[in-house]
Amino acid sequence: MLRTENLQIRRGQKAVLSAVTLEVRPGEVLGVLGPNGAGKSTLLAALCGELTPAEGEVWLDQRALSQWKGGERAQRLAVLPQTSTLEFAFRVEDVVGMGRLPHQTGRIRDAEIVHAALQAADVEHLAGRSYLDLSGGERQRVHLARVLAQLWPGQGGQTLLLDEPTSMLDPLHQHTTLKAIRAFADRGAAVLIILHDLNLAARYCDRLLLLEDGKPRALDCPQVVLQPALLKAVFGLDVLVQPHPELGHPLIIAR
Repeated sequence: MLRTENLQIRRGQKAVLSAVTLEVRPGEVLGVLGPNGAGKSTLLAALCGELTPAEGEVWLDQRALSQWKGGERAQRLAVLPQTSTLEFAFRVEDVVGMGRLPHQTGRIRDAEIVHAALQAADVEHLAGRSYLDLSGGERQRVHLARVLAQLWPGQGGQTLLLDEPTSMLDPLHQHTTLKAIRAFADRGAAVLIILHDLNLAARYCDRLLLLEDGKPRALDCPQVVLQPALLKAVFGLDVLVQPHPELGHPLIIAR
């Protein structure tokens, strides 16, 4: 489990993120929402140790994140940033196989895991192709497969952090990607995911953290967070919120 208390991140004299207390629970998908500049990516960078808090602390299980050694931490915590750069013509399965580097499970088992991760991310058909020949959305899904392989098959004590993994995807692959992430959490992993699409967040997340100007405005289930007055205050958007006619989760409709 990943958790933080009273987290603050500063850039110079300015606090860009403050008063964040949360825990990402095993078996849960915690969505992070907020307008541009709200502090979402800053939060993810702090949770993975890329940024050092000015106040507060981040814990992975019962140990401060800073106390984990790199390889040991990589077996428990995987991160998919908003953009992943790779300028070499690796085969797709070799890119996904990079997720297995922290482990010593052997070539045969690693190949099995890479294959399973390719299937989960719906990119099995891209095996054998050069990464550089792929579209932006295909590359995004390959990197999803890579972080899934890093923690495969997903279990308690492992945490997956994802920054807008659906940003370059068509509607079909937005849903296949989030279904794969949802299945990963259902096997016991803790998942934190940054999203912009309110309806995708409502459908696939157990709880939502709503950020505004670097501070939490709400942290609760989608039915509580996705209220018209709160969305208007944070996003400046007039919406209707109704139960989904089949699934029951909140359905947000812009006026």
